[in-house]
Amino acid sequence: MNGWLWLIAAFVLAGIELLVPGWAFMGLAASVGLMGVLLLTGLWTAGLPATLVVTALLSAAAWLLFRRLWPTSRGDKRIWDRDINE
Repeated sequence: MNGWLWLIAAFVLAGIELLVPGWAFMGLAASVGLMGVLLLTGLWTAGLPATLVVTALLSAAAWLLFRRLWPTSRGDKRIWDRDINE
């Protein structure tokens, strides 16, 4: 497998993440990028099925890590006490 294709896919997924709100593609982009680097360096030599399973597990772990590091404030509401025009 070619690691460069995995890195290109990671950049495409990161670009999609810029267009889609939330953390939907960031974990996947990070895991695909990491797998691309592992393939380029020769540290990962398993076949495609094992690579896809490990990429999915890395994607879930990266998504959980990103959600923990940068939580969203869904329930916060801003209450205005005064009129800004006064």
